[in-house]
Amino acid sequence: MKKAYLFPGQGSQFVGMGKELYEQHALAKRLFDEANEILGFRITDIMFSGTDEDLKQTKVTQPAIFLHSVVHALCMGDEFQPDMVAGHSLGEFSALVANKVLSFQDGLRLVKTRAFAMQKACELRPSTMAAILNLEDAVVEQICADISASGQIVVAANYNCPGQLVISGTIEGVNEACEKLKAAGAKRALVLPVGGAFHSPLMEPARAELAEGIRTTTFSEPICPIYQNVTAQAVTDTNAIRENLIAQLTAPVRWTQTIQAMIADGATSFVEVGPGKVLQGLVKKINKDMEAVSA
Repeated sequence: MKKAYLFPGQGSQFVGMGKELYEQHALAKRLFDEANEILGFRITDIMFSGTDEDLKQTKVTQPAIFLHSVVHALCMGDEFQPDMVAGHSLGEFSALVANKVLSFQDGLRLVKTRAFAMQKACELRPSTMAAILNLEDAVVEQICADISASGQIVVAANYNCPGQLVISGTIEGVNEACEKLKAAGAKRALVLPVGGAFHSPLMEPARAELAEGIRTTTFSEPICPIYQNVTAQAVTDTNAIRENLIAQLTAPVRWTQTIQAMIADGATSFVEVGPGKVLQGLVKKINKDMEAVSA
């Protein structure tokens, strides 16, 4: 019987997130107040009572989701006993604080660096992402490779669950891929309302900037393995964790493979910590027999 804790990424945010934690736990209030100082703006105002538009900015969304997830995990106290952890994209930083590799403060500083670096990379070149439904991964990968070979950039970015693969790249590349993938039999090819091409080569300027921050941050021994997006395998070596975290920005999120590996290694229940229920839904689509609940 092994319990796996999962931490969500961008897209799970909502106005009011974290407010209940802030009002009910002295620890949560202290951590949120400290976060306002580290970030240099009152993120609590935006999280608790801002607008959807304010919350959608990458530089706000990422620290907001990280804060909600990490503060929730820390407020669980002794109840939080993970045998393994994983986080989807941004959620990997939350998972690394939860399993004691990163301190709360260092984790938040890295997320701040990541969010601002990604925002800058998005502004350098117009780019986007699209969800492709009900098509074999190999078909999606081949069509993306063919388009990329002709000069555009479009790659498989998020392997979310069987039949749901998100692609990422230039606007022209993604639009062309969507047309060709629909022609190849995709049920839907839906362009997503995101700021740019996350987990693609277009994030290289952000990866380089984040790498500097990661390499100068202290990484401690984990209390349990983390299954990282890049490898979809259990990792406990701090040097490997560091390098995988750097590679993550331009590499695909292998979420389907991550959940499958956790199950193969004995996970019997999954607990999602943070806003929303996206990851619970994905677990059920990957293996309908698994228990998946909110913390």
